[in-house]
Amino acid sequence: MRMTHEADYAIRVVYCLAESGEKMSAKEISDASGVTLRFALKILRKLIQAGIVQSYKGVSGGYALQKQASEVSLGEIVECIDGPITINHCLSNEFDCTRVHAKADCGFRKIFVSINRTIRQELYDATIDRFIN
Repeated sequence: MRMTHEADYAIRVVYCLAESGEKMSAKEISDASGVTLRFALKILRKLIQAGIVQSYKGVSGGYALQKQASEVSLGEIVECIDGPITINHCLSNEFDCTRVHAKADCGFRKIFVSINRTIRQELYDATIDRFIN
């Protein structure tokens, strides 16, 4: 499994908002995070849909975290952007293995499930507040 650049940038965007603690314009977020304005806007739309970020319209509009930084995890951000965290395609419900008749019988899958659970738990345990000075 490899996190996409978009998920990495989404973490940067959320971090900027958390560190600021205030409403920020998309331009300010872009400048602070090093993410292009166009890409930041795309990411912000996804973060709004996921309920992580709130947008404010109008002249004094902008973006702010919708939750406390202690309530936003790296796992939530990554899955908001990249979808479910899976280290191997055999873990998805859509995958039909040609090696075994039942997925539950596969030794490789059992190990992948265990490793995936650990990675997912670590990402969900790491909340944004832990990175704020």
